[in-house]
Amino acid sequence: MIRRILLASAGAMALAGPAFAADLAPPPVYVPPPPMWTGFYVGVNAGYDWAASTGVNTVSLPAYSDPLGFTSGLAAAANGNLNIDNNGFIGGGQIGCNYQFANSFVAGLEVDIDGVAGATAHGSLTTNATVVGVPVTTELLAQKSVNYVGTVRGRFGYLVIPTLLVYGTGGFADGGFDFTTTDFQSGTNTFLGAGYRTINYNKVGWTAGGGIEWMAFPNWSVKIEYLYYDLGSVTSTGILSAFTPVPPVAGVYALSESKTHLNGNVVRAGINYHFNWFETAPVVAKY
Repeated sequence: MIRRILLASAGAMALAGPAFAADLAPPPVYVPPPPMWTGFYVGVNAGYDWAASTGVNTVSLPAYSDPLGFTSGLAAAANGNLNIDNNGFIGGGQIGCNYQFANSFVAGLEVDIDGVAGATAHGSLTTNATVVGVPVTTELLAQKSVNYVGTVRGRFGYLVIPTLLVYGTGGFADGGFDFTTTDFQSGTNTFLGAGYRTINYNKVGWTAGGGIEWMAFPNWSVKIEYLYYDLGSVTSTGILSAFTPVPPVAGVYALSESKTHLNGNVVRAGINYHFNWFETAPVVAKY
């Protein structure tokens, strides 16, 4: 009798086992959070800016032809090329946003503006010539300075490891420059004047470069990048005048143009804070 009761109990437990196991929930499944690079960021940067083109080319042409050829001689004496190597420290801030794709590529947009300190340089060139028997000394002087550089750029890169981004970048550039030129001539028995002009430029052009950025801490990254920018050329035009007692030439005039290229190189380091507004806490899926 006892044996029959034990066998019946064992059979009931065997039948109840699968039903009890079916009531147990499966283990939770971990769903990772969104990528760490997706979102907005702001930061600061500092570095060095140096000119890519250093030449200032001055070409002078006579405003008219005088019988003695004095005007054309003075104009020819006021031609030359001098070098200005203006370099300086650069610093400012940036704001941008990134989107990280599932295949480890990251695309984004960045806007920055930097002031430039100490990027003012001077250049001079002195020549001697004889114009209609008169010894003439010509001094060509120029000054160029960079005040600020700003960019609006796209960025596209690849995550070598989840925290290290290697990227290329390119887009629009804007810059503020001062450009001053002076052409001064002096000669025996001749009073020669100076053609002086100064201009301020805000120019728009293009920029391209690349860099690396490392997510060193949660929400904090550091970067180092190189940029080349090209804002085109500028030309300043002035009148070079001279007065001489030699008849029949009482006053002569020449038009003088000085041209320079506004382009440069930037190497800078930066720190960014990533808001990661789209990031949420890890999700545990339930079934």
